[in-house]
Amino acid sequence: MRAWLGFWLSLLTAVMWGMLPVAMVLVLGKLDVVTITWARFAFATICVGLLLRQRKQLPKLQLLDINRRWLLVIAVLGLLGNFLLYLVGLDLLNPEATQTIIQIAPIVLLFGSVYFNGERLAPLEWIGALLLMLGLLLFFNQRLASIFSALTGETLGLISMLAAALSWSIYGLVQKRLLQVLSSIQLTFLIYAAGTVLLLVFSSPLALLHLTLLQYSALLFCCLNMVLGYGAFTEAMRVWQAAKVSAMIALAPVFTIVSMKLAVWAMPEHFASSQLNALAYVGALTVVAGSMLAALGKQGFVGWRTSRK
Repeated sequence: MRAWLGFWLSLLTAVMWGMLPVAMVLVLGKLDVVTITWARFAFATICVGLLLRQRKQLPKLQLLDINRRWLLVIAVLGLLGNFLLYLVGLDLLNPEATQTIIQIAPIVLLFGSVYFNGERLAPLEWIGALLLMLGLLLFFNQRLASIFSALTGETLGLISMLAAALSWSIYGLVQKRLLQVLSSIQLTFLIYAAGTVLLLVFSSPLALLHLTLLQYSALLFCCLNMVLGYGAFTEAMRVWQAAKVSAMIALAPVFTIVSMKLAVWAMPEHFASSQLNALAYVGALTVVAGSMLAALGKQGFVGWRTSRK
């Protein structure tokens, strides 16, 4: 039952995160990236804060020593950077491209663990990383020349998404140490609350009063996506193996492509077809395969060595 629960929670996370960039397209036309991120952080802070208060598990900062407080600052800046840079990239690229590129984040985290924690990459993890890089080249096969020959909007979008992946990886490396003294939900609450306060100075909350019903619905979905998506992810990590959860979440680009196709069909006045060729779709699937292999690599390597013995 735990395996099935982990499977469905992981699948829910993949679907939610896959649909997210499509919904974001509707909001980006009206709100700036800082205001969108502030609204999502504020919504998540309230929801998670109420849950922790009900459980009487609100975190106490005095339990953190000075070193872990600095780590918390780095985690906040890392996740904020990821959210903001992702939206900048989405504004310059299409949803399928952003969701495909962001799959590089777990690979960067893997190499970060090698450098900072002295971990070793299993053979399948190396293969997964190479497949992911190959998949990205195939995905952008139609635009490789323009991306690398001139500073275009797509070039800036690609750089922004790579920076978002790096920022998330920094957050991922730091949170490992913070989770030694905080639960995952307590840590996310502190990050959401700090992000809400920091972004308030640079956001424009009054702009929320001028959205259409469709834009309000899209923003509400983005806010719920943050709470439910990360909530399902956290619970899946608790009841299932982390490698299998990560492998399932790697399917997110597939759900983005499907969601975008449906959005173009249902609301052509708001969405435009990305005009991807067959090789680009092969590239997206190769990225998914590479990300899944990298996630399952160490587990598969351990199992292979055990069977050999």
